[in-house]
Amino acid sequence: MSAKCIMVQGTSSSAGKSVMVAALCRIFSRRGYRVAPFKSQNMSLNSFTTAENREIAVAQVLQAEAAGIEPSHHMNPVLLKPKEDFTSQVIVHGRPAGNMNFQEYQTEFRDTALEAIRESLEYLKSRYELIVIEGAGSPAEINMRDRDLANMEIAHLADADVILVADIDRGGVFASIAGTLMLLDERDRSRIKGVVINKFRGNIDILMPGIERIEEITGVPVLGVLPYDEGLKLPEEDSASLSQRKYRGRGDIRVGVMRLPRISNFTDIDPLEYEEDVAVRLIETGDSLDDLDAIIIPGTRNTISDLIHLEENGFADEIRDLSREIPVFGICGGFQMLGKRILDDARQESSEGSVDGLGLLDCETHFTGEGKIISQSQGRVLGNGIFSGMRGETVEGYELHEGTTVLGDVKPLLRVDRGFGNTRSGGFDGAVDGNVAGTYFHGIFHNFRFRRYFTNLLRERKGIEPLEYLDDNFSASRRFSIDRLAEIVEENMDLSIIEEILEG
Repeated sequence: MSAKCIMVQGTSSSAGKSVMVAALCRIFSRRGYRVAPFKSQNMSLNSFTTAENREIAVAQVLQAEAAGIEPSHHMNPVLLKPKEDFTSQVIVHGRPAGNMNFQEYQTEFRDTALEAIRESLEYLKSRYELIVIEGAGSPAEINMRDRDLANMEIAHLADADVILVADIDRGGVFASIAGTLMLLDERDRSRIKGVVINKFRGNIDILMPGIERIEEITGVPVLGVLPYDEGLKLPEEDSASLSQRKYRGRGDIRVGVMRLPRISNFTDIDPLEYEEDVAVRLIETGDSLDDLDAIIIPGTRNTISDLIHLEENGFADEIRDLSREIPVFGICGGFQMLGKRILDDARQESSEGSVDGLGLLDCETHFTGEGKIISQSQGRVLGNGIFSGMRGETVEGYELHEGTTVLGDVKPLLRVDRGFGNTRSGGFDGAVDGNVAGTYFHGIFHNFRFRRYFTNLLRERKGIEPLEYLDDNFSASRRFSIDRLAEIVEENMDLSIIEEILEG
């Protein structure tokens, strides 16, 4: 039997579509339904490797977790990863299909993308009872309606009723609801069965006259008002959200994370803020690197361009100097920057070609055009350098990188048991020399023992008592946040529309 479909669209980006889908996945999976999330086309630099060794956006990974199922590339058949010069890497069914600008994608590739979307939707519908679909941006982008692959076109393809989510926190919520509905034609507008007002702070009684009036104006019922809950800790999909959370966590241990212009997979740093005495600070242009106990250089969609940014803004020399005193840790593109040279004569990564790295690790990275490494990976810590106390410890992560790294007179961080690491032949990953270390393993700080060892190193250097390896607050908080999110939606939203859909 083919699944029923419900779609969540928003009056704008960041209205709360992703978390609403996660909440509905949790609610209806708990009620015994086989539920799966779906987002036809996503644009994000925060991605993840599935067990199929395919790449999808992290939002669909969270939604799959909420549904209690393994994430699949069919949940996000098309992923666009912005690169440079108005181009994006296009990922179809979890694998790169090429770099394209907007015009190339829309005129030459749209039919291919639509076919991939249709194939994945049918795959999920044949295996689940309810598909909860997430839209993108707003359905009222009237200049883009004829090219739509993420909103109303997908609602019609899936025969899905639509719930419209509006963000009251940014102001003008009633205008955004009315304006969105007014700009849709009758065929599209007829799909919208209800509105949800999200991120509300205040007295609901004051809001009620507005709700009654907007229902009269639009003829669409408001299904609920969801309160703003700052206690929820869920991964962010959009790097724009980083501006709202420049400082994370509190404590005497200060970790600086370089906010690169093309930062990607920034959820790598999320677990650090759950260490009870660790404060994470995002370092932007013009910021000082003073008073830091460690520096992390995260992943990036363009290693060379972001390395040049560090050089031009004076950060590169400061990082070199500070590496004599404090740990500097690079992840993926950040690891590549730590080496002596990045070789890109074919200009695969950037129009700049080959460049010198920070020179903190004796290694070179080569971009050869052999394709992207996409893998869930596992390795064992070799115990070199500052990680001498972790010898033999198993860590897991995932790899998403172009380019391979050749080590010189420097020791690797991990022995790779599953995955690739520095080269396509596998063997070893990362490098360690003095205070400086790097890895290709995204998610390495999600490993509790690795994270606690690293932060204990910082504690001991600062004369603070190290913590025991007892409670992984990050994992517990993530589970709590998903459950609490579902409770908020169930308590404050009329779910009868979805129930009626399921009942046929």
